[in-house]
Amino acid sequence: MSEVRIAAEQRSTFGKGAARKIRRADKVPAVLYGHGIEPKHLTLPGHDLLLALRTPNVLIRLAGEGVDELALPKGVQRDPIKGFVEHVDLLLVKRGEKVTVDIPVTTTGEVAPGALLDQQLVSVGVEAEATHIPTGVEVDVDGLDVGAVVTAGDLKLPKGATLATDPETVVLQVSVMPTAEEETTEGAEGESAAVGGETAEAPADESAE
Repeated sequence: MSEVRIAAEQRSTFGKGAARKIRRADKVPAVLYGHGIEPKHLTLPGHDLLLALRTPNVLIRLAGEGVDELALPKGVQRDPIKGFVEHVDLLLVKRGEKVTVDIPVTTTGEVAPGALLDQQLVSVGVEAEATHIPTGVEVDVDGLDVGAVVTAGDLKLPKGATLATDPETVVLQVSVMPTAEEETTEGAEGESAAVGGETAEAPADESAE
């Protein structure tokens, strides 16, 4: 995994008012911690950080006056409506050390005709060297038939990565594709339950009046 260099400024102002002022300047307040150091309060450029965070487990080179460190994002707070980054926690890492992270699980291929793929895990935990974190792991599901199950222990992890998730955990399984009649029946049952729920609540509303 390549490093992404981001300019970092140390900051000495805190609180909601200071954070709002930082964001108005298109910057993001951040905290760097780990390896027993006193947490460092930083300010990062918002656009550069947003681009970097598009890569899972991106390795960030923080560079600036009094700052020259490698870090991994460990907590990202976003605005629930607009989606911009409001705050980020960064974990200090060193070359050669191993870290535990979650990497995405993707599938390739198509299951057998009449079968339905049910992916229960979209990511798994792995341990890897901090500067060589895999971008993800692929599962070839081509031709898998009904009843097939893939557990975390079945995954072929990239070289240098070891599994941190329980190997017995089900990642995906293949079941029977429901028929159109079954889907219609399930939909009707759901509507019936909803109507029944509304009917059951009516007497309570009337008594309240």
